[in-house]
Amino acid sequence: MSIQAMKIEELARLVEGTVAGEAELEVSGFAPLEAAGPNEISFLVNKAKVDSLKASRAAAFLVPLNVGDLPGVTVIRVKDPNLAGAIIHSAFLATPFQADGIHPRAHVGRDCRIDAAVSIAPLAVIGDRVRIGPRVRIEAGVVIGDDVTIGEGTIIKANAVVSTGSLIGSRVIIHPGVVVGSDGFGFATDERGCHVKRPQVGIVRIDDDVEIGANTCVDRAAYGVTWIKSGVKIDNLVQIGHNVVVGENSILVAQAGIAGSTTLGRNVVLGGKAGVKGHIHLDDRVMVAAGSGVHDNQPAGTMIGGYPAIPIRKWTKSAALFVKLPALYAEVRELKKELAQLLGRNKEDQ
Repeated sequence: MSIQAMKIEELARLVEGTVAGEAELEVSGFAPLEAAGPNEISFLVNKAKVDSLKASRAAAFLVPLNVGDLPGVTVIRVKDPNLAGAIIHSAFLATPFQADGIHPRAHVGRDCRIDAAVSIAPLAVIGDRVRIGPRVRIEAGVVIGDDVTIGEGTIIKANAVVSTGSLIGSRVIIHPGVVVGSDGFGFATDERGCHVKRPQVGIVRIDDDVEIGANTCVDRAAYGVTWIKSGVKIDNLVQIGHNVVVGENSILVAQAGIAGSTTLGRNVVLGGKAGVKGHIHLDDRVMVAAGSGVHDNQPAGTMIGGYPAIPIRKWTKSAALFVKLPALYAEVRELKKELAQLLGRNKEDQ
């Protein structure tokens, strides 16, 4: 892939930064400090590590606003070097969309409306009455069910499945092996202990700018909608149950699971392997530590951890005490022995 060089002053405008040094200097890539070459720009997150710039071969650096003058070094001062680095790296890797059209070995159903500027790979299967917007890329082995709508600029990677009736927004990225719209897990149990399936007749709605990691499952609603709102980022191997609502810009880390009919507010973070009980609500900006189990509603801004999840400060203190329990138990056992001996002596004295 050919990467076009960009001037430092162009990059500064892109990230709303201020240049100190050679504004006309051109760079053609982005890399971490230790890996950057003489034609690349790198970034420094922590002012305390400013001396590490000396060992880097990078041509220029993104640095925090509080970094002072660095004679002979070209820098772009920004509020958040990590964010600026992500923007610049993406700019270098951006490539124009290539509309390859519909491959002859792809299957397209009846009454579909597919924009001319798409790329649909071999062995993709498109159901009936599907609507696909411009600049959509559908890779090999993808299955799109009937009555699905896919917005512009969306990418659906190899062997993903988007089931009947799902609504996919614009600029969504769906990674390999994802299943959107499989049946929710709903059963009624009869007097013999047998499980009778409840029909799952709702849909899944994925809003704009969502990214869904490999092998994640988003179940269709029993009735109504399972809804992933705009800007949500979902890691690999996450399970989202039927009728769940995930609020804008939330982050769900690998192996997190959300049981049916639970709702999450905006900017909620679930750490890896966090589990959330069904039919509860986590308000805006709730943060759940990795491996935690959440069993009840949580107010906005709460940080929780543990099983069952409690306020994070209480959990960390409890965890620190937990490892001391064997020693404490041994001490208590010895104290009980000593107490028993003392009581025995008192009885003898009487």
